[in-house]
Amino acid sequence: MAYSTPTKRLLSVAALLAVPWTILSLGGEYTLVFAFGLFNTNPPQLVTLYAYLFRFTAGPATLPQYLLAWPASFLLYCSALASALGGVLGREDRRVTAGLLVFAGFAQLSVALGLSRITGRLAIPLGTACLWGLAWWFYWPDLRRTLPPTE
Repeated sequence: MAYSTPTKRLLSVAALLAVPWTILSLGGEYTLVFAFGLFNTNPPQLVTLYAYLFRFTAGPATLPQYLLAWPASFLLYCSALASALGGVLGREDRRVTAGLLVFAGFAQLSVALGLSRITGRLAIPLGTACLWGLAWWFYWPDLRRTLPPTE
């Protein structure tokens, strides 16, 4: 929006680290998938994305595509965060930041849909809503200018 400042945009993008990007429910148990890792509620345990990829699995090559979208969404998000930081330094192309947020949202949606395929699981893509909401709130005018005019 017109009243947003680079600092507000940066803090808003950074705040997404505190939001669970996918909430997974399975038989009364919950797992919160954050950008940087996942938190199991029973027993309470935090597993970083790095540990998940390289310690608790046989490596990224063995994971299904929808789980590979998780590190992809994290990298896209980190790039958006770096771009928003560039805004504070006067070097941001807001269309790039917005596009990175939108694509990170699509990647995280893929994670949630993949996790929901198993009967009895419910995966809520909260991160997708937050990423897209942020892109719309702060960057929609910039994104709209990149689209071809409709007649």
